[in-house]
Amino acid sequence: MTFTDLLVQQTINGLSLGAMYALLALGFTLIYGILELINFAHFNVFMIGSFVGMWVLQSFGLAGQSVILTGLPLAGVLLAAFVVVMLFSGGLGMLIERLSLRPLRGVKGPAAMITTIGVSYILFNIILLGAGADSKNFPNPLPPIRFHIGGAVLDIRVLLIWAVSLLLMVGLWFFTQKSRMGKAMRATAQDPEAARMMGVEVDKMVLAAFFLGSALAGAGGLIFGLYYNFTSFIIGFTAGLRAFTAAVLGGIGNVPGAMVGGLIIGLIEAYAGQFPGAEWADVIIFSILVLVLVFMPAGLFGRLAPSKS
Repeated sequence: MTFTDLLVQQTINGLSLGAMYALLALGFTLIYGILELINFAHFNVFMIGSFVGMWVLQSFGLAGQSVILTGLPLAGVLLAAFVVVMLFSGGLGMLIERLSLRPLRGVKGPAAMITTIGVSYILFNIILLGAGADSKNFPNPLPPIRFHIGGAVLDIRVLLIWAVSLLLMVGLWFFTQKSRMGKAMRATAQDPEAARMMGVEVDKMVLAAFFLGSALAGAGGLIFGLYYNFTSFIIGFTAGLRAFTAAVLGGIGNVPGAMVGGLIIGLIEAYAGQFPGAEWADVIIFSILVLVLVFMPAGLFGRLAPSKS
């Protein structure tokens, strides 16, 4: 493989990783935009989404790398998996907000953020104790269709990831920009008190942000399983930190910024893993996080604003 082919292959890999990180970063940015809260439970909503996706696919007769469908077309099975995972993850996000964060809404300081860390560890240990510590072989229902771009390979799995991620991200952008609820969410993010005086039900907007952000995290978890062909109770930590870096890089609270930040982090991981070596990927990614926080705290597309408090 020539250097050019290697560059193309890593670009393909990086865009696939970036799409997954972008979906996860969007959850961080939606919730932060409304509550100015870093939701660390989001890490393990992503992880649980991957397990739910695995169980849904297994319920259709898929196990390991074998395809034994029960009469339904492959597209229908995948659609059902994404719908179930996103609804389950979105519901889990709403439950987290309603039971553990809403009672702390008026409490100043880090109490709410610390609570999300506690919730994250509860979710982590539920899966650890319920599913075990070993990695699970994720069903791979996709046919081995590959396209060659010079010496680089583009397979059907990557195309699916790109298509689903693009559809979800564009759908979210249109929802936040064009729909009545999306505009209400943006008004709540800008000034919750003013939004409340204009008749916006702020509690419902917060709940909607948790549902949407968690649903996207669940979709990212399913994409992780399809891409890597495994899942584990530990995957939320590394993927979550990289997605958080993407959200900060793009400008946390900024939806397009989270998308771009996710793609940038995915490309950096792919290139760094190939050229300096995989052991340098985390060094480079988290160095970027530190540098952005020090020199560009608003990120690439964000802007510093006075605190809502």
